[in-house]
Amino acid sequence: QVQLVESGGGLVQPGGSLRLSCVPSGSISSIYAMGWWRQAPGKQRELVATANRDDSTTIANSAKGRFTIGRDNAKNTVILQMNSLNPEDSAVYYCYADLRGGGPFFWGQGTQVTVSS
Repeated sequence: QVQLVESGGGLVQPGGSLRLSCVPSGSISSIYAMGWWRQAPGKQRELVATANRDDSTTIANSAKGRFTIGRDNAKNTVILQMNSLNPEDSAVYYCYADLRGGGPFFWGQGTQVTVSS
């Protein structure tokens, strides 16, 4: 069982930045992949970004060039840096962990990101 604690959501103006953090209950180095999904009202859940244990990353096309993801093993944290935010980025962001590649999967409680003037 892996518990995930998220932080960093909030309200930001268009063009602004936010940083989301996710801390697992165990060692991050033992987790195959971690990342973030998001879900906006009336929309399907979207995989935003993934950071793998081998330091490879993937970013959704909708976020490329604006979002970056990385693991900080020293702080046992996964960080999603979101820049140039726009209202379409408004959603609840969920941290997830894929323990061994293909599961088991664990989820955080979600953190709200609202982009609005």
